[in-house]
Amino acid sequence: MSSTVKENGTISLTRGDTFYAKIKLYDQYDDTATLQEGDSLRFALAEDYDSTEYLTEITIPIDTMTLRIPPEATKSLPFGDYVYDIQVTFANGDVDTVIPRKVFRILEEVV
Repeated sequence: MSSTVKENGTISLTRGDTFYAKIKLYDQYDDTATLQEGDSLRFALAEDYDSTEYLTEITIPIDTMTLRIPPEATKSLPFGDYVYDIQVTFANGDVDTVIPRKVFRILEEVV
């Protein structure tokens, strides 16, 4: 496996590899939360915290709650550190950033 997720939320991924992660959501009582029809979950990757545009944005299916980052999402990115977050938009329009501002590290691969 060419990727890791540390306890602090830092993701390390070899550039151009596929990444999978199961997303688990919890409510304010630490009970497992379930998304409903009409809710959406998305992963966003940016160059840094001041970026105004995403390098990639991926919708996470709420039926599987599995984030899949395809190889083409990182294949052309320079090695180094980026930032990501994961956000829920509820059917009623409310927004909750469930994983805020974490490091996403692109590792070198052998050509």
